[in-house]
This record gives sequence, C-alpha cells and structure tokens, in this order.
Amino acid sequence: MDKILEAVVMSSYPNNVKQGLVRRVIEAAKQPMDSEQCWSMLELSTKLYLTGDTKYKREIGKEVLEVYGHYHPEEFEEFFNVRFLLSLLQEGYGPLGKRSHYVLDYIQLGLQFVLESPSANSIFSLLRIEVLRKVCERPSPKQCAKISKLLTQHPQCIPTGKHQVLFCQQLIRCIGQFQCVSEGEEDIMEFLEQVNKVSGLLQRIWRTQTSAILPSLKELFTIISSTEEQEVPSNALASVVQFVPLELMDGVIRNLTNDDSITDVQMMTAIGRMIDWVSWPLGKNIDKWIIALLKGLAAVKKFSILIEVTLSKIEKVFSKLLYPIVREGALSVLQYMLLSFQHSHEAFHLLLPHIPRLVASLKKEDSNSATSSLEQLAELIHCMFFRFSGFPDLYEPVLEAVKALPIPNEDRIKHLLGQNAWTSQKNELACFYPRLASKSETGKIGLINLGNTCYMNSIIQSLFMASDFRHSVLNLTEGNSQPLMTKLQWLFAFLEHSQRPAISPESFLSASWPPWFTPGAQQDCSEYLKYLLDRLHEEEKTGKRIYQKLKESSLMSQAVEHHYLNKTLIEKMFGGKMMTKIRCLKCLNVSSREEAFTDLSLAFPPPDRRMRGSTSVLPVEEIGPQFIEPPENPSQLTGSPWIQRKAPMARDPAAPPMPVETLGFQEPGEAANPLSGDAVGVDAAKDPLLASGEQARAPKDSRSVPDLINYFLSPERLTAENKYHCEKCASLQDAEKVAELTEGPHYLILTLLRFSFDPRTMKRKKILDNVSIPVVLKLPILVAPEETEEVCRRGKDRAAPGSGFMSVMYDLCSVVVHSGISSESGHYYCYSRECTDTIPHGQPRDGVPKPASDKQLDFEIQWYLFNDTRVSFSSFESVSNVTSFFPKDTAYVLFYRQRPGRQSCPLHEAPAEASRLHSEPSLHKDLMEAISKDNILYLQEQEKEARNRAAYISALPKSPLWWRDFDRDKDDDSSSGGCSPAAGGGGSGSFHGLVF
Repeated sequence: MDKILEAVVMSSYPNNVKQGLVRRVIEAAKQPMDSEQCWSMLELSTKLYLTGDTKYKREIGKEVLEVYGHYHPEEFEEFFNVRFLLSLLQEGYGPLGKRSHYVLDYIQLGLQFVLESPSANSIFSLLRIEVLRKVCERPSPKQCAKISKLLTQHPQCIPTGKHQVLFCQQLIRCIGQFQCVSEGEEDIMEFLEQVNKVSGLLQRIWRTQTSAILPSLKELFTIISSTEEQEVPSNALASVVQFVPLELMDGVIRNLTNDDSITDVQMMTAIGRMIDWVSWPLGKNIDKWIIALLKGLAAVKKFSILIEVTLSKIEKVFSKLLYPIVREGALSVLQYMLLSFQHSHEAFHLLLPHIPRLVASLKKEDSNSATSSLEQLAELIHCMFFRFSGFPDLYEPVLEAVKALPIPNEDRIKHLLGQNAWTSQKNELACFYPRLASKSETGKIGLINLGNTCYMNSIIQSLFMASDFRHSVLNLTEGNSQPLMTKLQWLFAFLEHSQRPAISPESFLSASWPPWFTPGAQQDCSEYLKYLLDRLHEEEKTGKRIYQKLKESSLMSQAVEHHYLNKTLIEKMFGGKMMTKIRCLKCLNVSSREEAFTDLSLAFPPPDRRMRGSTSVLPVEEIGPQFIEPPENPSQLTGSPWIQRKAPMARDPAAPPMPVETLGFQEPGEAANPLSGDAVGVDAAKDPLLASGEQARAPKDSRSVPDLINYFLSPERLTAENKYHCEKCASLQDAEKVAELTEGPHYLILTLLRFSFDPRTMKRKKILDNVSIPVVLKLPILVAPEETEEVCRRGKDRAAPGSGFMSVMYDLCSVVVHSGISSESGHYYCYSRECTDTIPHGQPRDGVPKPASDKQLDFEIQWYLFNDTRVSFSSFESVSNVTSFFPKDTAYVLFYRQRPGRQSCPLHEAPAEASRLHSEPSLHKDLMEAISKDNILYLQEQEKEARNRAAYISALPKSPLWWRDFDRDKDDDSSSGGCSPAAGGGGSGSFHGLVF
C-alpha cells in the first residue's frame, strides 16, 4: 500500500484526482493490517511530512500519520520511540545540508498519540533535555515559536527544577537575538506572532513557578545592560516584561537601583534600551516599567544617568507619538521625562523643532486617540513654558501651533511639576548645569543660575551691556579700595574675555547679596539693582576716589572737572536729580526740595484715567536706515507746568481731567510750540527716525512708557487725609505736588511698578498690562536760568530767558522681563543691545551728517536675549511683541542711554572721557593672568569631558532611525499608510520603521 500511495503522490495527475486515490488509501489504512505494512506506511508518511517539497505532500503525510496513530496505536508507539526522536532532534531528517524544518511540528503531531503509552514518560524526559539544548543553540524566531507551541500544548515537556530557570533564561537570550529580516508587512506580522508565542510560554511558566521570575528578569537585565554585545538586543525583549506581575515592580526596581555591582554605564545602557521598547507594538505596561526605573534612579540620586538618557532618547520617544498603536505608552514616558527634567530646559528645547509638525499631524489624523494626545501634549507644553520661561523667540512657533488647545490653570501646572520632580532639594541638582558645547554664536557669555538667581543674572547682563559703564569699570586700576566694584570688574572681565560659554557669578553673588534676601528664593530684580548701585556708590564715597586715578579730559573746564571729581561712578552713569515742589492752594506758596535718584519707579495710572492719543511704540520695519541727527533746535524750552494751567490737575477722579500740556505726545507733523510741545514721547516732527513713517498706533487702552512718565510727572492733589502742612499758613492745607527732572542721568533706569499689595488676598499681585516701549524716548529736563546760557550757547540754540524745559533724547538699550504672576516666583531674562554714540565724531555744526561707514545706525544695532546660560540673537520686534505672545512675560526694568548731541548740557553728560574709555580697556596683570589660566583650564576640562563622554555615550544603544518618522511626515503629507500620522491601516515601510 505504501508503494501505491507513493506512486499516487509522485504522479502527474491533477490534485483532485490524486485526492480521490489518497482517500481510498487512507480508508484502507483504517482496517487491520500487519506490523510490517504499518511501519512502511509510517516511514512513507514521515518522509512526506518532513521532506515534502510542497504543502500538498506534507498534508498527505500528516493525514496518514494521524490515521495510523489513531487506528494502529501499538505500531505507532513502537515506531515513535525515544531513540527515533533523539535522532530526529540531534541529527535531523533528510539529506545533509537540507535538514527538515518540520521536526518539532512532527514531534508535536505524534505526541498526542503516545500520551497514555508506557513510553510517554521516557519521551517527556527526553524532550525536557532536548528543548533546553535546542534553546541554548539560539534557534530562529520561527523555531523558537515551534518549541513554545510544543511546550504550551504539552507542558509535561517543559524542563523542571533548576533546568526550568535555565530554560527561561536561555529563552530570553533567544528573544534578545530575534531580528526580523524582512520589511514586508505580512512577514512582520508573522514575526510579531512568533515573538508573542515565545513570551506567552514564559508567562505560562511564571504562572506556575513564580520562583523563575526573578532569575529570568536578572538575565534580561544582564542582556540589556551589556556593553560588550556586538548586536543591539532586540526590542522583542519588551514582550517579556509585559508578563511580569506589576506587584513585583517595586521590589525589582529597588534591588536594581541599590545593586552596587551594577555600574552607571551598565544602568544607563539598560534604561536606554528599555526606553527604545516604547516602539514595540505588542507591549503592555512597558511604560510603567520604564517610568518606575527612572523614578528608582531618581530616588538613589543617579541624576547623571537620568540626564544622559533623557537627552539622548527623548526625541525618539516623541517621534512615536505619530503612531496610534504605541502612542499611549510613548506619551506616558514622554510626560515623565519632561516633567521630571526640571533643572534645565535642554530636554524640552530638543523637541521644539518637531512640535509644530507633530501637532499638525495629530490634527490631520482626527481620531479620538489623536485628540486626547493633543490635549495632553498641550498641557505638557504649557508646563514647560511655565517652568522654562524666557525663550520667546524659540517658543513663538510652538505657541502658535497649540494656541487653539486648552490651557491648564496654574494650580494644575504646579501640581504636575511638583509630583514629578526628581528631588524636592534643588541644590542636589546644582552641579548639573545645562551642557554648553561652545560659546554662543553671538560671542556673548551667559551666567549660570545658582538657584533662582536669574534676577541677578539679568541685572548684571544689563549693566554689562551698558558699554560706558562697563568700560569705566574695566578701566579701574588695582588697589582702588572698592572690594565690591573690584569683584564686578572681574566679573565683567570674564564676561568679556572668557572662552567659557557661561560663567558662575557665585563670588559676586555672595558679595552683593542683600542681607534680607532668602537664599534659594526668587527675588525682585529692581530691589537688587537699587541695593547694588547704592552699595557701589557708598563704597566709592568712603574709599579711595576712582577719579583720582583716571584723569579728566582736558576738554572739560576746571569747574566741570571739579564737579565730576565730587561724583562717584554710579552718580556719573546712573545719577539724576529731581525737584519736588509743593504749592499751597490757599496762599500759593511753593516749597521745593531737590533729591538725587538712580532710577524712576513708574506707577500705573488708575484705569479711569484718560490716556493720551498715541503710543510711542516704533515698529522696526517702519524705520529706514538713517543717521540719528540732532534736531535743529533741540533745546526748545517749554514753560513751567504751573504757568499754563488754569486749574490744578488732581489725581482725584472727582477732579475734572485736564491734559498735562507740557508732558503730552507730539503728533507727527505738529509744529513745535514752546508752551504746548510735548516733553515725553517720540518727537516725529524733529526726529528723522520718525520721518520715514507714522507712529504705530496701539489700542486706545494700551499703556506706553511715556504714559507712565507723564503720570509720574503730573501734579498730585494733596487733600483730605493727605493734606500738606504749609509753613506760611501754619496749618494743614490742600496742596498740589509736582516732580520735575532737573538733571537727566547718562543711563536712565525705569522700573515699572507692576507689583502691588492686594489686601483681599494679603499677597503682592502683578499688573499684567502690556506696556509699549519706545526705542527712542524724549525726556523733559528743567533748565535753570543760569544754565540756559551755557546750554544754548551756540547760535540758533539760544533759548528765551527764564526757567523752562528742554528735551533730552534717550535710546533704549536693555529691557529686563519678568515672566510670572508674582514677585516671589517666576523668571527673569533680559533683552539688551550695546548703545554707543551713533553720531560720528566731528559732525559738522550745520547738523548735516557726513558719511561714516564705521558707525552703526541706531536700528542696526544688534539686540541680544540673555537668559541665564543661554545667549541668542534677537530683535526689537521680539522685545515689542513678547507680552502679546506670552501675557505673563512683561517688561519690568528698562535701561535708556542719553543720546549724545548738542541738546545735552555738559553738566548733565557722562564724563567726556567715556569715548576714550571705549577703546580696548587695559586690564591689570592679575586679572589678565586669571582669565588666561581659566581659559587654559576650560580647554583641559573640555578635552577630559570629551574623552569621558565618548566612553560614557558609546554605551548608549544606537537608534539612528527615529528622525525618519518626522521626515516621512514632512515629505509625504498624502501618505495614508497604517502607522503613518494620517491614519490607521497600512504602509509596510512605516510599520517597519515603528517596530525597528
């Protein structure tokens, strides 16, 4: 009968004819027959099953084997013996070099017919040993899946005792080497199914033998932490972790993170490879294990590992949000990585270029998964905006992308940041500053934040960018008996000449620290600036006079020289004078008092105060490249405020509002009037910067810096509880108080009083009003009669006799921005540019500018954004628009520099030697040597770090393909493949990119 069957199978008859003949043979096999005939049929069917070159032949072999196993059990048991199986397993079947791949399928098929036979136990014992041996040989995923199928169906064949633990470990080793060689979707699906079968077997073993779990996990960790493997372990290992009971998680993580035998490099390698598992589409709870290990590392303060892994892997995790099948787990890991990485903006900033494209892709997908992920992503982004403010230029595209999505409230943001931080002790992360590979492309140097010291960093950078002040400080000589000024000189010198990307101001902080400030807490930068300038001023007054060291210019008269020898550097650079006058409204007697100031604190007018008609914001694009030319009659004098007023102007809302005529705005093209011309604002008629276009108009309710100065200088009614005690009347009387500027500082500092005490909440609240900032400001200065002749000594500039105001022009040079809603929290950063004389020396007397190619034009002077260690290029447009994009980011302290020109009185100018000081400062020997040594030290540190980092980072698993996810989306918006951003069904290439 075996000959007949073989002839039928090998014949050229059609399959339907063959099938009829085979049916007859199989039916005949159900009848009793002798043992020899049975053996012949079993040998033939074994041959067909194991070596058949077509699926049809293998099916026939299978059918015959099943018939003989069922109807001739004794003969089958005798044929299917231990020796035969051992031969099959160890030597294979078929011609040498063409061994059959179906041995395990064959054994699984035959086992069902010998389960009750006396030889069953011998077969099971053989298989327990042989499957362990097979697994140790690292079979292919397909063969591993067959072993798993065999053992799942016949658990009696699973190795027992110590062999069982070893079997689990070796099976994990096999999974670690699994690779899918094809990119076809069907092949990938088959591969995933094979991996699932193998990991499913581990799950079955662990359910019955929990003692095998921990040794198995130890082997898994050994594989993923190995730095010696030539091949990167397969992501298929993720399928193993999903079956580990979550109740074991805490113990496992605690043991790992407290194991001293595990090196940092091994731990970093392991967690890096685990994070790659987020791309495994069949994994469950993978994100929980990754987050648990990250938290475990934070608990034992392994911050360096967390930082390295986060920075190297966060972009890959982010890219997986494109794929619905792994999105949930990837988003969980991303949330923890970002929310825990609170010491630096680096991790978040790595994602900024990718966020707009991802948001666009998720919107396009338009699925429940995409909508939910968008909302969570927007919440995450706003948390990062809150934590790392001060990067408006980087954040604007991201803010635009998420503007239509819900914004979490501040309590929610603080809750998320609070519960995910690596540590509540900020000083534990103090040494992990943002890595800066090289100095900023701007050539400027940043300042390291020493723990909420951004208020100091912003002030120092603003003072440093005040070039006249900086050069004066750098030109100080040794032995000047000014310890704090000397520390500032050293700090400025390092900011000027260091090769480091950022330096630590620790020494200066400890020296300039106001004693009432709380260490580690956010402080008011304006308060710090006032304290610093006052300290520097008092120190110079009581120490050796600096101007005995620096000769005054020979161009100055002896009187002027004497005037300046009596002034400190702070007074020369930032000092102004203000006259406060109080007029009794009964007897009209006026008392006055002159006082010095280094800054003007500008309060906000009450909401019901009428605003003047225009704003002084000057859009950059509306101003052509022109020289800043002094006005023809810059010393235009205007009358005293009280001369023109017919009735007193009161801040009391009940009083009728009257314009402060000398302090309003000059409309473009309006004729200058000595009595009604504006004293604060941008004079469009006189300033050629405004001649090229009309002033930009802000909304009627918007504030501007001139508005606040007008309010500051406007008369105030003293009445009711605030009545004035008039000495002449010898009683309390209603009075009017007015402030007049009598000497304009070289650098004008304006503080916008944004913080006010709220009696309802008993807290200081912040006024978030947007205030437009003019790039050029016109300030009214009261000129005394005896000064008038000297001020206007030249021809046309002669003024009318008597007291009056002249306009002094100021150019904006720094803006300190506060981001937040409270003075006790938030963040400071600053915009700065280096204002120098924009009018060429030797300007002709007729005021006509001569070409000077070496002089920068006012609006061509580059703006910079200083945000602690980061320094970047910026623009006045960014300065003007920052509050529009980020409502909590508001201008707080402004620095203006007095514009040189004939309108300035010599008595009110900075020292004439300022221009000479702008030549390269000559640093003293000790300072030059310190900078030189530190630069050499920095280069040595860089070389050492490069070597260490190369060794450290080389251990990280490579994942070079993550960026293709974004490129694919960018280049092919019409893609509708299965795991593409747009939808759910199918491109094989994108699927392969996901899994591998």
